[in-house]
Amino acid sequence: MLINGSPYGVVTGPDGALWFTLVHQGQIGRVVPGEDPTIFQLDPADGQPTVITVGHDGSLWYTEFVGGRIGRITLDGTITAFEVASPYGIAAGPDEAMWFTRLQGDQIGRVTAAGEVTLHPLPTEGAMPSMIAAGPDGALWFTLNQGNAIGRITVDGEVTQYALPTPGAAPVGICAGPDEALWFVEIGAGQVGRIDTSGAVTEFPLPDRSARPHAIVTGGDGALWFTEWGSGNLGRITTGGEIEEYPLEGAEPHGLTVGPDGAIWVAMESGALVRG
Repeated sequence: MLINGSPYGVVTGPDGALWFTLVHQGQIGRVVPGEDPTIFQLDPADGQPTVITVGHDGSLWYTEFVGGRIGRITLDGTITAFEVASPYGIAAGPDEAMWFTRLQGDQIGRVTAAGEVTLHPLPTEGAMPSMIAAGPDGALWFTLNQGNAIGRITVDGEVTQYALPTPGAAPVGICAGPDEALWFVEIGAGQVGRIDTSGAVTEFPLPDRSARPHAIVTGGDGALWFTEWGSGNLGRITTGGEIEEYPLEGAEPHGLTVGPDGAIWVAMESGALVRG
């Protein structure tokens, strides 16, 4: 599905449509597969919206890393924005609030639907907290791209960090797996990782270690699906570590989601949403 712009993040909304960010256009898009997209212009338009997810309130929440805003868009297109410096990853927490990372701030944040923001400092400077996901243990788990670690934060703000075995792994995407563990991708090492709630890490090397995996989700088939930004592939890994790769049309795959049709949909920054 061709898109007039540069899709970066994508998620399936509660209305059965695909919602996506257009990173270079400063827009949020909505499309039902097979129909024409609806585009919502952000104001100002220079914020570079990136990650998008579904909130507890049934709205879509997204981050504007460059613009320093966290945005909320309702299904009818009403937009509210809250100022927060350098937000990147965002996820619905177990406490009816949204949790986010500050890529350049060494902090994990919490924001309510009313816009009340709480920031929790991390113990490592320059760690670049990236993606974040709710875990099966009632905590939030996040990647530390330059800290070479996976972090965990409770809703009370208690932080634990787990170092990765591979130097320079540079983790980015993370999600809750189907096996009561967290799964993540290492863009620097070309690996997929698994961490259980006790902090034990297992790493699975990709066939092409230069593939630069970026984002990861749990599919409807009980496997993990991930994008390979460098090689332009869609990857699949079972919980037992078996890996398959599928070429994608276009370039620079970033976010991905389980679509309303049960298939994997990928945001291609080259200008498309591709069904895997």
